[in-house]
Amino acid sequence: MRGTLALLALPALMLAADERIDTLKRMDAAGSVFDEIMSAPDKGIPRDITEHAQCIGVIPGLKRAGFIIGAKYGKGVLVCRTDSGRWSAPSTVRIEGGSVGLQIGAGETDLVFVVKNRSGEEKLMQDKFTFGADASAMAGPVGRTAQAQTDAQLHAEILSWSRARGAFAGISLEGSTLRPDRDDNRSIYGRDVTQREILTGAVQPPPEADKLYGAIGRFAGTSARVDR
Repeated sequence: MRGTLALLALPALMLAADERIDTLKRMDAAGSVFDEIMSAPDKGIPRDITEHAQCIGVIPGLKRAGFIIGAKYGKGVLVCRTDSGRWSAPSTVRIEGGSVGLQIGAGETDLVFVVKNRSGEEKLMQDKFTFGADASAMAGPVGRTAQAQTDAQLHAEILSWSRARGAFAGISLEGSTLRPDRDDNRSIYGRDVTQREILTGAVQPPPEADKLYGAIGRFAGTSARVDR
């Protein structure tokens, strides 16, 4: 009887293991995307913005992420600065809908967004967050020494960028929704965890997040890791 039950449980265990592997690969890819974007000469996100960011989100444009126009656009990770000044563990998030659909449908697209203050971070704790409705969001400025060039950009809580087919530019995510992916977060941390627990530093990060932390540490300052 026990042997039969074990055989019945095996497919579910294998599926869970595959989901965890895919999620950790996406986390690794997010680190590569952020590093490549920030390392591009005379391009990328202004360092002044990343060094003062409260949260950074990266949605890598991988075909296996399953981008479909009008449906699920993609998955990525989100980290925030904790009260200790270090970066939180990564929360896996999904982005859906909004104006990014046509770009994503045209091919692989990498998305990066920066949350500039704690007010914006607090709004990300919702089960479903809408760019532009729940917090002011705008396309971000591009260039090593660029600064927010309009009053709207200066006061926006969230700035965002897109890289597609070698082109990098600010992009508006207005109308898009962002939510935590509970299943993926469970696969990483081994239990049900809330977005708030992860982003406030109550959860320890997996070792596989080292590439992500390395990239964020180089371009956003502060030791990019909570104590293990």
